[in-house]
Amino acid sequence: MGRDLQFAVLTCSDTRAAGEAEDTAGRALIHLVEERGWRVIAYSVCPDDEESIIAALIEMADDNKADIILTCGGTGFGPRDITPEATHKVSERMAPGIAEAIRAESLHVTRRAMLSRGAAGLRGRSLIINLPGSEKAARESFGFVVDQLEHAVEMMAGGGH
Repeated sequence: MGRDLQFAVLTCSDTRAAGEAEDTAGRALIHLVEERGWRVIAYSVCPDDEESIIAALIEMADDNKADIILTCGGTGFGPRDITPEATHKVSERMAPGIAEAIRAESLHVTRRAMLSRGAAGLRGRSLIINLPGSEKAARESFGFVVDQLEHAVEMMAGGGH
């Protein structure tokens, strides 16, 4: 296989943070990452609270030094869905093509994909990608971008285009 990527997974959900529902999406992402031979070096569940999400993203990028941070949840139209806003606040540069590709591919699965506000951005040498909160949609979305992740990390490290 290619590069040994290090991942962090952050689930943003009030109900999952409170223990009222199981985090099937985050667990599925961990499994998909490990299936490819990559490592998950950090995993956390936080409520749909901007300060909590920002703190978790900063820790995963700056302290844990994750190559890729996958978030799931908080990307819809709900009043507490603020994961994209938190991602914008911690990112030094945005990577709109990733979120656009996820939405474009997801539209072939469901018309509701147009209601996703997920974003992607760069913080230092970490790529943050917002994925939907449902397990099915998180799995599908990961599948739409997984083949570009090694190259993205190489580019962030100063490698060729």
